Amino acid sequence: MEEVIITTYDPIWAVDYEVERAKFVTALSDIIVGIEHIGSTSVPGLDAKPVIDMMIGVGDLDVVSLEHIQSLAALGYEYVEKAEFPERKFFRKGAWRAGTHHLHMYTYNSAHWQANLYFRDYLRANPQAVKAYSHLKRELKDLYPNDRVNYTAAKAPFIQRIINSV
Repeated sequence: MEEVIITTYDPIWAVDYEVERAKFVTALSDIIVGIEHIGSTSVPGLDAKPVIDMMIGVGDLDVVSLEHIQSLAALGYEYVEKAEFPERKFFRKGAWRAGTHHLHMYTYNSAHWQANLYFRDYLRANPQAVKAYSHLKRELKDLYPNDRVNYTAAKAPFIQRIINSV
């Protein structure tokens, strides 16, 4: 079990993303096609778990080599292999189950890349959706205070409804 922590939006999250972005651009310049701040910390005004989610787009996931993984490790990012998600490579900065940053690598412009951008951009453009999502997160935090797995699963219908509205 893992405590669910939700905080009010903090503008420092955008600054933190830019700091990490600069590191990635230097370390992975040979494979990066795009890089984006995603997730709740990328949406001004949205309550969030204080974890900076970022995604890097590459031409193909097969270009991510052991050397790239080691470069990210030198920046504090641990590669976490997730066989159940073959469409991405996932890296975590911070302690297990207490990460401060998550890095998701996708094939640039893939369906998963586009879905992340659509959801973020939809929230950025719709203050009522931000309010509704913040409210839902607070309700789910109260319902699952020490269960991040079920908390995350319970948010999925809200997220899918928006993504499916494309």
